[in-house]
This record gives sequence, structure tokens and C-alpha cells, in this order.
Amino acid sequence: MTQPPHDEPTAANPEELREQVEQTRAELGQTVEALAAKADVKARTQEKAAEVKEQATAKAAEVREQATAKAAEVKEQATVKAAELKEQTALKAGELKAKAAELAHQAQDKLPDPVKEKAAQAAEQARTKAGQAGQLWQDKAPEPVRQKTAQGAQLARDNRKALLVAAGVAVAAWLAFRRKG
Repeated sequence: MTQPPHDEPTAANPEELREQVEQTRAELGQTVEALAAKADVKARTQEKAAEVKEQATAKAAEVREQATAKAAEVKEQATVKAAELKEQTALKAGELKAKAAELAHQAQDKLPDPVKEKAAQAAEQARTKAGQAGQLWQDKAPEPVRQKTAQGAQLARDNRKALLVAAGVAVAAWLAFRRKG
């Protein structure tokens, strides 16, 4: 028989020897299982793949959450900026409208009475001629052209003040040029 290793005590009787053998078999079985697990490349690869997949899923969720938060932040900033720009635009439009009205009043105040009377007469003649031309237009123009013209006229009526201001400024400029010349 073989000599037992020096670090293990020898069994005093056959019963102890059987227990040592059983314990050694159990340890040997565990060692074989551990070596088999290390040698099973397919299982280790699957475990590693599952681990990497789990990490990738967690990272994707984190990135998605960050992107959603950033998108919400950018949307909020854009909404605030749009509101600011809208407010600034409204203020500028009000300022320009007031300035145009002031210029129109100045132009009207500087017009002499005979010019105002002539302008009123010309406006009345223009209305009369426009009514006649409108009737002729209704009688002779094709329907699609009349519709487009009606849209243009409605736009002019909607922007009447701006047109009147422009006309007043044009008359004032014409008069000023005429006096110099």
C-alpha cells in the first residue's frame, strides 16, 4: 500500500478510514464539478453574454432617460424663448404702429386746407369711379379672377390704417418735393 501524506493524520480504525475516504470523495467531486464548470466554454460564454446584455440594457435605459430629460429641458427652453420673442415682437409692433400714427397725424396737420379739400374731392370721385368700375367688373370678369380680387380687397380693408398712413406720407412727400421744385 501507499503511504498517507504527511499533513493528514492516519486513521486509527477502519471506520475512520471510511469517513476519510467519503470526505475525500466529496471534496474530489466538488473539485471535478468546479473544473468542469471552468472547462465548459459554452456555458461560460453564455453567462458572460447574459452579463454583457444586462449591462447594455441598463446603460441603454440610462441613456434613454438622460435623452428624455434633455429633450424636456430643451423643449422648455424653446417655449420660454418663443414666449419672450412673441412678447418682444408685440412690443415692437405697438411701437411701430404708434410711430406710424404719429407720422400720419403730423402729415395731416401740415397739409393746407385747400389740399385737404382737393383730396376729399378726389376721394369722392375715386369712390364714384370705383363703384362704376366695380359694376363693370362684376359684369365682365370671370369668376376665379373676381374671387382673387375680392380677397385682395378684403386684405386692403383689413389693413386700412396702414394704407392710409402710407398714402398720407406719400402725399406729404409729394407736396414737399413740389414746394422745393
